Amino acid sequence: MRSAESIDTIVIIGGGISGLSSAFYLRKMAKEQGRNIHIELVEAESRLGGKINTLHRDGFVIEKGPDSFLSRKLPIIELAHDLGIEQELVPTNKKAAKTYIMKNGKLHEMPKGLTLGIPTSILPFLATELVSGQGKLEALADLLKGPQPKAEDESLGGFLSRRIGNEIVSHIAEPLLAGIYAGDLHKLSLQATFPQFAQYEKEHGSIIMGSRYSRAQLAEQNKGKPPATFMTFKNGLSTMVEALEKELSDISIHTSTKVESLDKQEHGYALKLSNGNSLRADAVIVTTPARAANQLLQPHIKSTMLADMRYVSVANVVLAFDKASFDASFDGSGFLVPRSEGLRITACTWTSNKWLHSAPDDKVLLRCYVGHSEDQESVKLEDEALVAAVREDVEKAIGLQAEPIFSEITRLNHSMPQYAVGHLQAIQSMRIELNEKLPGVWVTGAAFHGVGLPDCIRQGKEAAELMLDFIQTQ
Repeated sequence: MRSAESIDTIVIIGGGISGLSSAFYLRKMAKEQGRNIHIELVEAESRLGGKINTLHRDGFVIEKGPDSFLSRKLPIIELAHDLGIEQELVPTNKKAAKTYIMKNGKLHEMPKGLTLGIPTSILPFLATELVSGQGKLEALADLLKGPQPKAEDESLGGFLSRRIGNEIVSHIAEPLLAGIYAGDLHKLSLQATFPQFAQYEKEHGSIIMGSRYSRAQLAEQNKGKPPATFMTFKNGLSTMVEALEKELSDISIHTSTKVESLDKQEHGYALKLSNGNSLRADAVIVTTPARAANQLLQPHIKSTMLADMRYVSVANVVLAFDKASFDASFDGSGFLVPRSEGLRITACTWTSNKWLHSAPDDKVLLRCYVGHSEDQESVKLEDEALVAAVREDVEKAIGLQAEPIFSEITRLNHSMPQYAVGHLQAIQSMRIELNEKLPGVWVTGAAFHGVGLPDCIRQGKEAAELMLDFIQTQ
């Protein structure tokens, strides 16, 4: 066992939010424990932050990557407090609380009381035109079915269909839930995406009752006041990246540098870098996408989990307008588009309604999402054709014909990992083998236990704890 005075080196591969969180919590916890460690972070791109990328243009705050996070997932709130930037957090505009879903070319307000697509308030659900009378009966039958748990993992779509019926799944749950992963509900793992649904079935005999109970608990924790579902930072999510960079100014950071190989040594590991240099490490945290992680680890392990993981490409198109010439009205934060509608866009956020800080008072900002697991062609359209396709879809939805003053396109190629049925079991098997053959190497990030920012931060912190424990026992 090493003494407290020993200086151990931990190398973090990947400078996205998972890697930055790992570095931040390694540094923080080591200081709290009175331990002296050396941290090296290696990032292939020229900038840190991964998909987080805020553009400030002409008074607009434009997110080219993720634009917000679920406020009920606390790791990101806790990180903001740890960084001293909690005062920068802002909730969605309360006056733009409505969200719409398209059905047969018409937008319908999402019924109140929906929790992740599950109706928890029966009367508003019965009043919606998004689901037929028969579809409503099929959904409410969940209240009478009792527990029907399966011993093994199943698809999210299959689970929801057997509990609440196909119609509510296709018209409400699919545009809500599949949008998070840009995936097919009938191919995504229940246990890896929304394991709470299975728990609701087991404990309450109904996912409607389980969702109602969870919603009531959340309201109690917030003293009866419903919390804002989403939050962000008033100057953009890059606020968090900038704060992390400032906190990590005393560690060694290598950008525009790729780790080309990882080799086991008698003591620790040797990492060969693309700039010709090499690093020695006592422990390694890999936070890259699965494909890059596989290139490093496959020479050492037989598991194909990383190689087999499918990624989906998506794009977002931001349109900015002068309010004076804007020829459409909308009272919500945005709308969702089920795949059955046949549009290119999967959703549109009325950004300047949802986030009041995102645009000057005399401007309007929209952000539209393109691409999912069953449509990878739209993302490949040339810029002009992509903007034209998005504008055509928005006109169909809300009648907007105004000419934008500018547009911004962000293509996130191979950015959305797809958690297939059996995903958690595959991770477990891979990590058992990895621990046997490469002790002190941990692989984590969006490819494993959640794609959202809070999930990545949580995984980064967990990796830091694990690696500190590992080097302490060596």
